[in-house]
Amino acid sequence: MTVHTEIEQRPGGAVARVTFDNEARLNIVGLAAMDELRAAFEALAAMDELRAAVLTGAGTRAFIGGADIREMAGLNAQTGRDFITRLHQVCAAIRALPVPVIARIEGYALGAGLEIAASCDLRLASDGAKFGMPEVRVGIPSVIEAALLPALIGWGRTRRLLYLGDIIDAADAERWGLVERVVPAAALDTALGEWLEAILANGANAIRQQKMLIARWEELPLREAIAAGIDAFSEAWQNDEPRVAMAKFLARKRS
Repeated sequence: MTVHTEIEQRPGGAVARVTFDNEARLNIVGLAAMDELRAAFEALAAMDELRAAVLTGAGTRAFIGGADIREMAGLNAQTGRDFITRLHQVCAAIRALPVPVIARIEGYALGAGLEIAASCDLRLASDGAKFGMPEVRVGIPSVIEAALLPALIGWGRTRRLLYLGDIIDAADAERWGLVERVVPAAALDTALGEWLEAILANGANAIRQQKMLIARWEELPLREAIAAGIDAFSEAWQNDEPRVAMAKFLARKRS
């Protein structure tokens, strides 16, 4: 198995850490590993007590260094469709997880690795991380969840990555909006812990509702997206979480 899932019980709830381990080959992902990654996130989706998940690569040289070119070199039109569909299913399983997924990125996040990172809700990178979409260099276009990139970095920068095959550093990735935060490698887990603590301090139902609503916002026209938000606000009051949280807030204000 190249995918390892650990569940950590924290004071605010359970956090999953999913590690993709093909360290000897820069954590490149082939068909078997795609199926493992998809299965890992589908299993996590059934955990009612889960509050957040972290996806990372083994070692320090790569988050996910890309798709396995040895496997791709033997593809044809039909097997190519199956290969890329299964990679899309990994990204879809990450996006469908009902709690936030944080990509913890060290080293290379290239091609499939960047698509998987883009499928996560938040991206935290070490200052030595590298990002790129170099598929055109091996004769194929960047596809599937590369379609998420324009919303993150704009069309011009997306075209630059996809047409030129450029690899950018962590500082540029943060400046572009491709990652939300860059820290020294030694501080990566401290920064990760801060994000997890912030998520765990918030309402569990509210976080799940928020992720679901953001997914709808990505697809709906503005008028319908606003209407979906009104529905979500109303649905939030179907449990006691808002009342309890607001009562605690008001009690702190009085003290």
